[in-house]
Amino acid sequence: MASHPRITKAVIPAAGLGTRFLPATKATPKEMLPVVDKPAIQYVVEEAVSAGLDDVLMITGRNKRPLEDHFDRNYELESALQKKGDASRLAKVQESSDLATMHYVRQGDPRGLGHAVLCAAPHVGHEPFAVLLGDDLIDPRDPLLARMVEVQEQHGGSVIALMEVAPEQIHLYGCAAVETTGQDDLVKVTGLVEKPDAADAPSRYAVIGRYVLDPHVFDILRTTEPGRGGEIQLTDALQQLAADEKVGGPVHGVVFQGRRYDTGDRGDYLRAIVRLACEREDLGPDFRTWLRSYVTEEIPGDAG
Repeated sequence: MASHPRITKAVIPAAGLGTRFLPATKATPKEMLPVVDKPAIQYVVEEAVSAGLDDVLMITGRNKRPLEDHFDRNYELESALQKKGDASRLAKVQESSDLATMHYVRQGDPRGLGHAVLCAAPHVGHEPFAVLLGDDLIDPRDPLLARMVEVQEQHGGSVIALMEVAPEQIHLYGCAAVETTGQDDLVKVTGLVEKPDAADAPSRYAVIGRYVLDPHVFDILRTTEPGRGGEIQLTDALQQLAADEKVGGPVHGVVFQGRRYDTGDRGDYLRAIVRLACEREDLGPDFRTWLRSYVTEEIPGDAG
């Protein structure tokens, strides 16, 4: 089987306004909202790095300067912690600035995910690259992105992450039409539909926020007309790649059955914090004890 170029670059679109979390996101980027004691965006960058992608381009917008500051050095804070002899907190502060080689570009006009990805073209060039959406946190014990990179390096083309969802939820996602392969976690994608009604969905496989893309996707995005919601949809470009392998190779889907935390919804964001806190060695034991006690008591406003 042919070997394809090693992937080293990751693109993280982070230009969204975060309107579902207002007023918290009026002055604070949604990506900086803490999940336990780290901002959500740091989990995403750590995932990219753990998959071998240490060249990270973040697509930002107005009021997103705190993202850049978080991954930069803070000499005043580091100096203060050093003088206190607080080595533990100093290491945590320095960790984010040492994670990866970070780059930033502003999207300017927010015209959808497809347009955000297109903003990465000058940086990515003619190499395959990964796209990670900050609303989806993937548990580091379930190396989804590393598996997707492996598939792309074996087969070329593009690879998307898929998750089987209930029929009544498929309208919330892009949906893939697929063909089986000889591997349980790998399918070939033959078509994509953005947020279909349950009756029109070609499968129950929903597209979640991880992609490994062939650079030919840029050529398609440049001519893609605005689709659903008046935005340039990445799904529409991937549909063209899936329909014609001669353009940029095949499109495969890795079926993910691991742990995923959706921080784009307020309820799921809270559930993600609880789940991750419960599993922490330093916080979990005491927090689980308190949580059991809390849920077994009569919660105010919850009585019939």
